[in-house]
Amino acid sequence: MQNDASSHHDLIAALDREMRRMGAQNIVTSQTVADRFGLHTTDLECLDLLFMRKAATPGELAAATGLSSGAMTALLDRLERAGYVERQADPGDRRRVLLHIKAEAIKPIEAVYGPMQARMQQLWAGYSQAELATIVDFLKRSTDLAVACVEDMRQDATAPKRGRRKG
Repeated sequence: MQNDASSHHDLIAALDREMRRMGAQNIVTSQTVADRFGLHTTDLECLDLLFMRKAATPGELAAATGLSSGAMTALLDRLERAGYVERQADPGDRRRVLLHIKAEAIKPIEAVYGPMQARMQQLWAGYSQAELATIVDFLKRSTDLAVACVEDMRQDATAPKRGRRKG
């Protein structure tokens, strides 16, 4: 029985290490791609969030990222000046603005990610349908939990605040 408990504990520890390593690698990858296109990493990640959603309001992106409305406005102004996004009036509510990706503008970014995405999909194809369903469930639940934890941190008024880094 001790071996089973120890093995389970060891697997959880290994999972923790690998998730942290994957998170760090995602940041390095994002920074590398952002640098190639003269973007801030946050700008690139917001582009991806918008790409996955098809359309979003500035408020929805601010909520998804935790950026203030002022920081989101500056980010969107940069992306709009660079030609990556456009603001359009929401046909259902003229008071709202919807953001859309300019498909032609992001083709060079897609070209950079394309080979990596193809290699990842080739790797994932080696898993059974049941394994993929478990992996998708794990990633979704882990990400949802991480979002909730970040929101808890934002709401924690007792946490010490440090000055913002200059950048």
